[in-house]
Amino acid sequence: MERRHGQKGDSKLGCLIWVVLLAAAVLVSWKAVPIKLASAELYDYMVEQGKFAAGTSAENIKKRILVRARELELPVTDKNLSVERLGDRIRMKCTYVVPVEFPGYTYEWRFDHEVDRPIYYF
Repeated sequence: MERRHGQKGDSKLGCLIWVVLLAAAVLVSWKAVPIKLASAELYDYMVEQGKFAAGTSAENIKKRILVRARELELPVTDKNLSVERLGDRIRMKCTYVVPVEFPGYTYEWRFDHEVDRPIYYF
């Protein structure tokens, strides 16, 4: 009588594939999550600056946003950030690209932040 040592279809290849996929997911998360968090923090900062824009000029708000972007290590420059006061509204627009480097590939992650809100005077 012949004994079978493994089940039909049993293979270590499936385990290897899942380990590779898990490693790829961890690598993508390791690279992308800090960039996404920094980008969200910059957007929140822009919204906060818009809330308290009543006594501040557009140029000062722009300088503050540029300083915050530099602190977050985001490639925001004077050219791709605009801050305008239009009557009782403030409009801020920021567009930038962050290169995310993976082994053998560089992904260009594009961010577009736009804040348009009324200015409240106290």
